[in-house]
This record gives sequence, C-alpha cells and structure tokens, in this order.
Amino acid sequence: MQKKTLIGVLALGLGGSGMVPRIVAAAPVGCEELAGKSLPNTTILSAESIPAGGFTLPGSGNAAATAAFSTLPAFCRVVARLTPTPDSDIRVEVWLPRAGWNRKLQAAGNGGLGGTIPYPALAAAVRAGYAATATDTGHVGGNADFVAGHPEKLIDFGYRAIHEMTVSAKALVAVHYDARPQRSYFSSCSTGGRQALVEAQRYPDDFDGIAAGDASWDQMRLYAARVALNVFVNRDPAAVIPFSKYPMIHNAVLNACDAADGVHDGVIEDPARCRFDVAALTCAAEDRADCLTRPQVDTAKAMTSPIADPRTGAVLHPGRYYPGSELGWGGVAGPAPSGESLEGMRKIVFTPGWDYHAIRLPDDVDRAVRADNGLLYAGDPNLAPFFRRGGKLLMYHGWADPLVTPDASLIMFKRINDAVGAAAANALALFMVPGMGHCQGGPGTDVFDKVSVIDQWVESGAAPQSIVASHMTGTTVDRTRPLCAYPLTAHYIGSGSTDEARTFRCQAP
Repeated sequence: MQKKTLIGVLALGLGGSGMVPRIVAAAPVGCEELAGKSLPNTTILSAESIPAGGFTLPGSGNAAATAAFSTLPAFCRVVARLTPTPDSDIRVEVWLPRAGWNRKLQAAGNGGLGGTIPYPALAAAVRAGYAATATDTGHVGGNADFVAGHPEKLIDFGYRAIHEMTVSAKALVAVHYDARPQRSYFSSCSTGGRQALVEAQRYPDDFDGIAAGDASWDQMRLYAARVALNVFVNRDPAAVIPFSKYPMIHNAVLNACDAADGVHDGVIEDPARCRFDVAALTCAAEDRADCLTRPQVDTAKAMTSPIADPRTGAVLHPGRYYPGSELGWGGVAGPAPSGESLEGMRKIVFTPGWDYHAIRLPDDVDRAVRADNGLLYAGDPNLAPFFRRGGKLLMYHGWADPLVTPDASLIMFKRINDAVGAAAANALALFMVPGMGHCQGGPGTDVFDKVSVIDQWVESGAAPQSIVASHMTGTTVDRTRPLCAYPLTAHYIGSGSTDEARTFRCQAP
C-alpha cells in the first residue's frame, strides 16, 4: 500500500493567498509517522508521543516551571519549521490530544515582540480537549534584532507567521485524525490581540471565532507615543512621580469613583465616567508623601491625557490611561521607556544607537507609522468578509491597562460598527474588564475562559451579553462578577454578597 504524504491530502495550495486547504484524507496517520512527511514550505522537525504528565518545558532548568505542565494529558507533539520565503524561519508546534479530542483547533498568539512559543497557552488548550498550535512568529528572542536586513522576517512577525501556522496545523490535524477540525479558534492578548484582528482582516477564512484582548493594533504609533510620554515624564527630576506615590494617587481616585456602581470594592466599574481632578492632590507648600508638586500634577495629567502635537494640540495617539490604572504607571513612566517600545523605535524606525531623548512630535510619530509600511497595523475596520462567513469577534480590554490604552479597543469597536453596520450586530462584542491591568492582574475579575465564550457563541449563534469572571488569590476564587457587553456596566442590586456575580446586573450607564 502506498504511503500517504501530506501533499496527497491537500486539494488546494497552502501559500499566502488566505485559502484554506480542503483535506481529503484516507486513514489516520500515527504520531511518529508524521515526522518527515511532505507539506509545502514546511519541514517537520520532530513528531513524538508525550505520555500524560511527561512534557518537559524546553530549555527550562526551573523545576517549578516544568511541574506546571505535569497535569497534561497524553498528546502528540509536532515541531515544524515553516519557510514561506527563503529568509523565513518560522517555528511552529502542533499538539494533538491522544484521546478525547473535541474535533476543534485552538491557536494561540504572542506577547510583546514574539520570539518564543507560548507553551502555557498550548497546555491550556490541550487540557480542554483542543488540538493546539502556536508559533515563535519567525525569530528567536523577545527583541527586534531580527529586523535589520530581513524585511521578510518583519512580514512574518507582522502577520504571515500566524496564518501559515494555522494552515499547516489544520493539515496536520486532518492527517493525524483523518478528520478536519470542525471549528477553529484564535485567542490572545496585547500583540496577540493585534494578531487576532489581523487574522479577521487579512484571512477571514482561517478561524470561526476570535478573541482579541488589549489589542495593540496601531503598534508603531503606540511605540512612538510611549517613548514620547516617557521623555515628558522624565523632563526634570522635580516632575517625576516617585513610585511610592502611586498608591496615594490610586486611593484618591478610588475614594472619588469606586462607589459609583453601588459598592466599595477597590474596583471602578466604569472609569470613563470617573471625574477626578488630580490637581486636588497639589501640595500646599513643600513636597510631601501625601501630595503632588505642581510639576508632578502636570505629569499625572499627561499620563491620563492623549499624546498631542505640542504646537497644534492635534491628537497623535489616544495614549491616555484611565482612572484605576495608577499602580501600573511605572511600566511607561519609569526611568526609561518600556523595553518593547524602545526596541521598536530603535530597530524598526531608527538605528540601535538612536537617543530616544531626541524624539520629536509630531515628526517622529509620523515617521514611526511609515517605517513598517503597515505591517504592524491592524486598523482595517471592514470585517464584513469575516462576519459574512459566520465569524465571531470577541474583544476585551482591561480598564486599568497601564500599557495599551483602553481607548485602543473602544476606538476599534466603534470603527468596526461604523464600517459594517448591521453585520456586526451578532458578530462583534466588546467587554471592558473593570480593574484588570494589561491582559490580566489587578483587583478586578480578570479570569474567564475566552475560548469557551466564543465556542458557545459560534455554536449557538447568540452573542454573549454577560460573562461571569473571577478574581483569584493564588488558586482560590475570592470574587465573581459579571462582565457586561459594552456599553453596559455591572451594578449591585442592593442585597447579598458583593463578592458573588448573582448580586449584580448589567445595565446601561
């Protein structure tokens, strides 16, 4: 009997056209047999059966890190190298459950500048019964060293790696199980949120449902804005707000706005409606720990205002951080710009030796936007092709995000609705997460299963109006709360435990 190759089961090409291959398989292929099989632009480096609890985190000497994977079920681990161009070197992993596959594929995205396989996301997907896939986006290391002299690698990072990974993963799933995935989902946050939006925009056939969190979709403008804000914050030692004062500012904001939802719980449900003037904290005389000097007040106002052209006042980036985010300001307002932003500006826009103190507004914001020729931009609001084929887009963003302004998701949500109109009615939902920082963390209920939400949405056709989310201390759930479909917000009904979701209702602001 002639051995089946992967090429033999593909009825359509696997290039960058966005077309999804039609799989015509004849019989399942065992795990180890996948090694060495033929697939366009792909070299399968290894295929091995991993017993239950037998996965070792690559390159980790940390026993605790490896132990976190000890509860994994048995799966087939496929490692591949994708080369859609001669200069591409995209590493991909596909994990295939040995038993209990739910006949669905879940793809994970990346944070920051990529460069690593997100193993925790792969593990979570396999535990839930999914075939899972992830990529390093075409380079190694969370920096921008790969950019110089390698335009194809920047394209891979920008959007191509996720698509090529998805096409190859679907083919491997079909061959291994002799069945195509009935549903395919993508879920990620930050850079992964940008990747999620790019998939819906460029490759509407790749996924049935997509979860896009805290999406940095205007990435180059964001890099420039963060650097410019950091330079302003550090314009003079007297203007720098010491980290020790962040809790004081945060507590003052909570005192002003926390109770608007009917309960004092350390979380501002709707920061957009919080009217706190930081000037109320101005020191009457000398600098003290419980007040801000006038230059520090100006710094705090800059943190909560859009980045503007100093000459015309025109907004260059929404850039503001909302009430409740104060404890995380150090990520942008520290002694130097955030590492990712500085990497992007130095190695995509300028040169590695560029002195960020010399940044000019608006010129260098415009220069940053032009530098990548749109590769890291995911702002196309026309998702009609994705919605037309039944695709669902779940957007979410932490109201207390101190890195990617919540305005990014609010703006994109409005743009998509304006662009596609009624087509978005049951295909698009936005959930703003009170008290959540960048993708996770903070005093809010930041834990919820995004993929389960989009899976139920795709299967039932009913858009979610609320999602029960949890706050955890260690491994203990100590609060639940409904997240509400924007613009609704959760309000306490007036009786019962304020730590239980059942005592809150979603209602209009």
